[in-house]
Amino acid sequence: MELIDQHSKKIMEGCKERARDAGLSFEDETLEYIVTNRDLVELSPKIMIPTLYDYWVHDVEVLKGRGKYELYPSNPYETVINTRPAISFYNDNNPDWLNVMIFYHVLGHIDFFQNNIYFRHTWDYDFTGEALSDKRVIAKLRREHGRWVDYVIEFARGIDNLVGYHREINNIYGHNLPKYSDRINYYFDVFLQSKKHVKTSEFIKEIEHYNECCRRDKGALGEKTFLAEVDRRHPEFSALFEKHRKNSKAPARDLLQFLMEKSAKLNKETNAWMKIILQVVRKTSLFFQPQIRTKIMNEGWASYWHETLFLQDDRIKGHEVDFARVNSAVTAMPRVGLNPYALGMKLFYWLEEMADKGRLAWDYQRIADRNRRRRYDAGTGEGKRFIFDVRENFCDFTFISRFVDQEFIDRNKLFVAGRRLNESKMVWEYYVKSRKAEDYRRMLNDALYHPPHITIDPEKTKNGTLYLVHHFEGKPLLQEFIPNTMLGIEFLWGGTVQLETSEPAANHKFASQLGAGQTVTENGRPKPEIKWRRVLYTMKDRKLAKRPV
Repeated sequence: MELIDQHSKKIMEGCKERARDAGLSFEDETLEYIVTNRDLVELSPKIMIPTLYDYWVHDVEVLKGRGKYELYPSNPYETVINTRPAISFYNDNNPDWLNVMIFYHVLGHIDFFQNNIYFRHTWDYDFTGEALSDKRVIAKLRREHGRWVDYVIEFARGIDNLVGYHREINNIYGHNLPKYSDRINYYFDVFLQSKKHVKTSEFIKEIEHYNECCRRDKGALGEKTFLAEVDRRHPEFSALFEKHRKNSKAPARDLLQFLMEKSAKLNKETNAWMKIILQVVRKTSLFFQPQIRTKIMNEGWASYWHETLFLQDDRIKGHEVDFARVNSAVTAMPRVGLNPYALGMKLFYWLEEMADKGRLAWDYQRIADRNRRRRYDAGTGEGKRFIFDVRENFCDFTFISRFVDQEFIDRNKLFVAGRRLNESKMVWEYYVKSRKAEDYRRMLNDALYHPPHITIDPEKTKNGTLYLVHHFEGKPLLQEFIPNTMLGIEFLWGGTVQLETSEPAANHKFASQLGAGQTVTENGRPKPEIKWRRVLYTMKDRKLAKRPV
């Protein structure tokens, strides 16, 4: 692995100038390395971070990668990581015209990393530098404690998908939000919504009335006036608020944080080194959370810009056909399955067109006539500004939920594919299952990263027992992972661990056992609806037991 030569660096700097002129924003300093395919095989298990700590699973993945490469040689074009400065890796046999395209793609990624709010917690430090420091610390601990270090890493990584990523982001942006009293927060967040169940229109009127009181009576006095009116209209409000305040729980913590703070075993002086490892694993997981949650947007944004800027670049003359061949392979929309590059890019092009023509406004949305909608063009020219705003403020879930509508589905002829068994030929057949936007959105959302929602129950966590609650969201935990994961938590906690979760009742299959895209019917008859039951797993003395709740 070595830095790119000066010729290629000059090409990259030229791409930076053109990208900035088009509106992209990123720091000046970047590092570009030339690597072989075999180098990429060795970097991939470390998520392309050369300085990440050593771990035996990485070595296993390298051996698997080498075996796959021997059978199926591949030629990835680039990889870029979100560090300070941004680091990118390029294949050692890319021609100049291809590097122009790839550099634009990489700059799209860097712009996304450094401007999307879901990456905010990664902006203020160099992760590769911290990773190198952590690697040295873990190497030192491994010399002192031997194989136990790898056990602790493995147990911590078994639950590192449960980190409180959204709380981390909220802590950063929450400091810039206006401060309201506890009574106001309770009134709007709990009392009106959970106690009174007011309609949305009434809720908005209350907000407007509160704002009017603050404007009229200036700040704190206006809030006092508003609350006096609330007490007159709702005599029960004060009593309910006092009860809520008494029952308020301590700030929520994710499982790794809770173990570091409350585990009697980890807080023994002789086991303090284990907490260091948990901190490293948690920090690493938090760093990569936004990349997992913005895959479609990130790749779509980079693809949009490599196509837009490459076609305007005079340095690619004579290679238009070569570009078309490579670009079509990257951004083709498959009929079955999902290509995040293609879907994201098409959505950004679609939003740019819609905003340019003023079709995101209410005047257009309320038009029902198909012909009028097709001809509508308010000529606002706001397309570029709008997609830059989307790039800054959305993640994959909000991106899909907000913008994948029926018009987008129809324009791109998208559909949800189903799969059924042809019993006469004993082959699987694919067919168009649905062309509805809600079904397509559901398919996309099912494909997104969604870790289980597991919290600690403070009332049941007592007498040395850690009680975990899985808040069921329609998907059961993978049973084969439960024993080893709970064994690891028991080791870190130093006592009994209980997990309350939901499982299908007897004679019902997991939804995950159905084939990809398979229908939920057998021989034309609908499958019986899955009935779920709450069960309690208990890990005590490295033995697992299960009973109904």
